[in-house]
Amino acid sequence: MRALLFGPGGQLGRELQDRAAAHGVSLVLVDRAMADLTDAGAVARAVQDADVDIVINAAAYTAVDQAETEEAVAQAVNAAAPAAMARACAARGLPLIHVSTDYVFDGAGSAPWRETDPVGPIGAYGRSKLAGEAAIAEVGGRHLIVRTSWVFSPYGRNFVKTMLSLAGRPELRVVDDQHGRPTAAGDLAEALLVAARRMVETPDGPVQGLLHFAGEGATTWRMFAEAIFAAAGGAAPTIVPVTTSEYPTPARRPANSVLDCTRVEALLGLRPRPWRDGLAETLRRLAERSGDLKA
Repeated sequence: MRALLFGPGGQLGRELQDRAAAHGVSLVLVDRAMADLTDAGAVARAVQDADVDIVINAAAYTAVDQAETEEAVAQAVNAAAPAAMARACAARGLPLIHVSTDYVFDGAGSAPWRETDPVGPIGAYGRSKLAGEAAIAEVGGRHLIVRTSWVFSPYGRNFVKTMLSLAGRPELRVVDDQHGRPTAAGDLAEALLVAARRMVETPDGPVQGLLHFAGEGATTWRMFAEAIFAAAGGAAPTIVPVTTSEYPTPARRPANSVLDCTRVEALLGLRPRPWRDGLAETLRRLAERSGDLKA
């Protein structure tokens, strides 16, 4: 089975490359040099010209704060590009898997967010991702939109690697009133590969629509930071819990990003593993790479 992958250089894209062969999936990679995601025409041509069975979009504009002043760029990458993929996929009868975010919700309340709950993003990044979801759904081709949250891995830039890079500081102030489910990118990659095979092998099957996938267990950024240092061992700063209002950022963050992942177990037979297990694996893999926190 062959899959066209947009975003091969990101956390999720690299994890998909690490794991695809084990699922019998051969990836055809589309990087920025091959298709600029701000060029919808180039994106469409990449899909039209590829000899593949399915398209996976792991690419996104993820600079949450920068999106507040670059919303047009965020919309181009997170909405117009997926729309172009969806149209090109529909024209060829190819299924599309697209990755979205918890930021499509406003973060109100304390209940985990279900796929059927009303959306209401509070920032430019969330608006752009929601626009991408809507565009794909409007096209009407067979698709699966997978929302996730708080992604980390041994690759790229993420909260785990940022915390480890700050281990030598005496003190860190970390937000403690935003709640979510950290997600190992490798676990998400495994779920997407299972979903991809189902969509190709059973074209009329139930794997389509909206799906939430995140690591098992809710936490806060402060508790996540403490877990990182505890699992890593060695030097660790004192973690000082602060409120969102005490740590202002250009973009507002949802206070409640906890996703309900019940449907993924029913649909794919997968139960997300505890995020602490994903954290332990990530730290082990980082240690094997001699503590390189930049790659």
